[in-house]
Amino acid sequence: MSEMSDIAPKHTIAVLVDNEPGVLARVVGLFSGRGYNIESLTVAEVDTRRDRSRITIVTSGDEMIINQIRAQLERLVPVFNVVDLTDEGPSVERELALVKVVASGENRIEALRVADIFRARAVDSTLGSFVFEVTGDSNKVNAFINLMDPLGLAEVSRTGVVAIARGADAM
Repeated sequence: MSEMSDIAPKHTIAVLVDNEPGVLARVVGLFSGRGYNIESLTVAEVDTRRDRSRITIVTSGDEMIINQIRAQLERLVPVFNVVDLTDEGPSVERELALVKVVASGENRIEALRVADIFRARAVDSTLGSFVFEVTGDSNKVNAFINLMDPLGLAEVSRTGVVAIARGADAM
């Protein structure tokens, strides 16, 4: 990660594209070819009737860099719409993580207490481990993972950020 991205604000960018082979590779290639970092990337089909997918990218950069990213994304074919949810107004962001904790005794009890505070669900339980499902903004997910670390954190799998603008306007 470059020094610039360590201090630059994060931006969540939503991109509506045709759901066809190679589109994601072109979007990712745009970032890698110009040295922009992708902190989170999610993609899924969102409109089966029109065969469109939505790509949500979290990246960092000053206003000039983010404007360059938007302009370059808008020039890609088959991109239909690019929205910087960070600048466009209020939005809702969520991430899901599965967190495996291997613990016994007091650490096991404490892991359950922390999970309860974070409203995380135990989706798997054995005599020696738990798998918790936690959802929320990235800060909440990070805080949960950090608290589980000393209790026996063994593995983490994260979805990446999904986001949508609040209110009646749609992409």
